Amino acid sequence: MERLHAYWRMPYITAPKQSEKQSSAERENPFTAIPNSDDPRREGLLLLGEHNYIVMNRFPYNAGHLLVVTRREVGDISLLTDEERHEHFDFVIEGKRILTEALQPDGFNIGYNLGSAAGAGIPKHLHCHIVPRWSGDTNFMPVIANTRVLPEAMDAMWQRLKHFCP
Repeated sequence: MERLHAYWRMPYITAPKQSEKQSSAERENPFTAIPNSDDPRREGLLLLGEHNYIVMNRFPYNAGHLLVVTRREVGDISLLTDEERHEHFDFVIEGKRILTEALQPDGFNIGYNLGSAAGAGIPKHLHCHIVPRWSGDTNFMPVIANTRVLPEAMDAMWQRLKHFCP
C-alpha cells in the first residue's frame, strides 16, 4: 500500500478557526507580521521591498505557489499608491522569473481574490497569487480526495527558490 504524506497540512487543519461573527477588523492578519520577522526562512519570505514582499504560500495550490503581498494593509488594487502599485507589479514579474528559473514550469496562474465572496482568505490585505503549472500537473487527488500532492517539502522549496532571488 502506498502512503501519501502531507505533513504541512496539519497546522492548517488544527489551527483555531476564527469566529464568523468577528468583523474583518477584529480578525488576526498574519501578513502584517511576515515582513518584520527575524527568520525569513521560517516565514518563507523570499524578497522584501519598500512597499511589498514575496512569500511562499503556507497552504499552496501547487509546488512553488508564491504570494506578492503589500506591506500596508489595503484590500483592493485601486487603493494602492503609485509607488506601491509599481513595486507590486514589478514583484509579480520578479516572482514569475524566480519560479521560471528555479522550476521551469510550463505556465502560470496569476491573480487576485478580491473580497471574501471571491475567495479572499484575508480580504483586508491585498495579495497576488503566482502559481506555477506544468502540463498534466492535475491528477485524481484534487477531484476525488480533495487533496493536493506537493512533490517537495516547503523548506526545501524555499532553499531552491531563494537561490534565484536577487
